[in-house]
Amino acid sequence: MGQLELDNDWPNVNIDQHSINLALSRDQPRLRRMQAGSRERPEDAGLREKFVQALAVSVAARERRASQAPKPTFDDDLPVAREAETIIELIGKHQVVVIAGETGSGKTTQLPKLCLAAGRGINGMIGCTQPRRIAARAVARRVAEELKTSVGGAFGYDAASTENVGDDTYIKFMTDGILLAEIQSDRWLSKYDTLIIDEAHERSLNIDFLLGYLQQLVKKRRDLKLIITSATIDTERFARHFGSAPVVSVEGRSYPVETRYRAPEGEGDAESPDGRRGERTMSDSIVAAIDEITREDPRGDILVFLPGEREIRDAHLALAQKKYRSTELLALYARLSSRDQDRVFQPGPQRRIVLTTNVAET
Repeated sequence: MGQLELDNDWPNVNIDQHSINLALSRDQPRLRRMQAGSRERPEDAGLREKFVQALAVSVAARERRASQAPKPTFDDDLPVAREAETIIELIGKHQVVVIAGETGSGKTTQLPKLCLAAGRGINGMIGCTQPRRIAARAVARRVAEELKTSVGGAFGYDAASTENVGDDTYIKFMTDGILLAEIQSDRWLSKYDTLIIDEAHERSLNIDFLLGYLQQLVKKRRDLKLIITSATIDTERFARHFGSAPVVSVEGRSYPVETRYRAPEGEGDAESPDGRRGERTMSDSIVAAIDEITREDPRGDILVFLPGEREIRDAHLALAQKKYRSTELLALYARLSSRDQDRVFQPGPQRRIVLTTNVAET
């Protein structure tokens, strides 16, 4: 790491662009403005002294941050860990990298740690966006557990009204909407030295706006690294959007899924609660399917995707009446409190039936 010698005698101090690059990224815009002001008024010794002192404080803070950086470890069972050396090398050589990772590759939890291993997170935070608030919190906790630390310290998250980020945070997980909102107050996104746009293939409006903005920002902030992750679709388009950025493909780790068809609402021979035949509701179909699964295997957890909160409540009520043995019935949607949402991620001895929605706001 470069050393910065500061002297009270301004003419003997070598304050150049390289010196400012040794400061925290969040301080660099302010330091450049102070530097420009001192050059415009060379006779003002007090102005120069303030700049020198501010630069020294920021450089010392960066050096302290570098000395306290967490040492990442990786799960060798995850496919992305097998590509660790290649990914770290590409992050070092290129400003933008595209990761094509299939489901189960481990890219969401391991990529921020790979950025740490590549020396990122020192000048500023590593920001990692998630399409959903629940994912931002859950992934932050998962990574913190892997590195045996607590959320709010080296790892934090910012999701809507809930923020758990401190001055010593190295990796910040957040929704893409949070990052987009930050541009309004900091168009340089100066708090970050690295950004990971996860699940970019979902192509929400937030993600599309971010990708368009970041395409211009990386040209102006040459110190900023950008990693785009996607499923195996659209990766070449993302790479072209960022000037033929390199693409790394990571295999997935999946499990067999069996699809069982059920007649949609209003069809079939099932009798509805009010006695009418042929009037099957969505909740009726869900109950029938879970009854069938329970007869075959009463121990396996079940995840049910539904269109929205109302349908979740209806299905929850219908399933609660069945009173399945050794079964915990959990709902998961955006308006639930953080505490109730986190229950889904806390393992227990009972079988779980989770009713959730896959809309972006969760």
